[in-house]
Amino acid sequence: MPVGASHKRGRYTIALEALGGYLVSDTNREPLFMSFSGMPFDDVRSLLSQLEAPDDTLAEAMTQAFARAGYPGTALGRLQELGIWLARTRRAVPPLIGKSGVALYAATHGFAEDALSEQRARVDAVAAGAAAVSHLCVAGDLSLNVFDLALDLPSKDIRWDASLDERSCAATIAFGMEATAEGVDLLCVGALGAQAAIAASAILLALLNGEPEQVGAADRNIVSEAISFHADHLSDPLEVLRRLGGRDIAALAGAILAARAQNIPVVLDGLPVLAAAAVLYRLAPHAISHCVLASSNSHLEIWAAEQLALKPLLELEFSGEAGCAGAVAAGLVKSAAALAAGVAEVARRMG
Repeated sequence: MPVGASHKRGRYTIALEALGGYLVSDTNREPLFMSFSGMPFDDVRSLLSQLEAPDDTLAEAMTQAFARAGYPGTALGRLQELGIWLARTRRAVPPLIGKSGVALYAATHGFAEDALSEQRARVDAVAAGAAAVSHLCVAGDLSLNVFDLALDLPSKDIRWDASLDERSCAATIAFGMEATAEGVDLLCVGALGAQAAIAASAILLALLNGEPEQVGAADRNIVSEAISFHADHLSDPLEVLRRLGGRDIAALAGAILAARAQNIPVVLDGLPVLAAAAVLYRLAPHAISHCVLASSNSHLEIWAAEQLALKPLLELEFSGEAGCAGAVAAGLVKSAAALAAGVAEVARRMG
């Protein structure tokens, strides 16, 4: 596989200007379409309402297969738990995993406009195959896409304005769905840059009733000022997203939502992805039933994961580049899928 990443530069700007709708198709399922009506968020809610509930019947079938093969209960620990989760998510026994990939989103935010050059350097490093996540994707046989969400056009400063208007936020959610367009069976998602983590902190505190003291001292003032300014408009999770989150978090929400609609398991990596997941969770708790968390490092990440009932797969203390923990965790998920496939075959032979 290529050392560098597929770099999706420029396509976002075109889609944002068109605002005519964004289509994501899959060879095995009907296309996902958001038409952008007069109230664009209504299209997001409509797509959420169409999600099928998790299939506990198939989870039970996988549980029984483990038992018939000689592994009742939790004999194989977390891998067994993952195998059962995969059967529920993939709606199949065994839950096969073929092509797997990492999708990273990069944007700039109005409260840190001077960080453009640093953010572009991150994107270029990933695209050139020079970043840590690039090497881990090669080792794990994972495709790698980095989405440049108009870096030269920062979203508005959340301390005294809404980051995005409803129409552009909905368009960015739809654009994020492109992460599933290549037909992956397992998707790992993350966002590049510290700016996304700051916006994510504000979203998580607003959605999960957190306190400013849970945010690091360096970022606390930005988060506190933003939540105070938007305090009267934080009852709707999608409003929280457009007011406090940037294009990166909106696109992550789209990627997670598209994967849920197509029965694709998702590995979450980093605070921005937790924020995107929290938005969907507040709209419909089962909207993130297909997600697992790669790791949690900061106190805020640990707290948010607990609120969303997500248990980290790793404790490798990743605190730098997004995607690294996800790339490593993908190996565990693929191992769980291979284990489930073997167990299901043994159970079949035993009748």
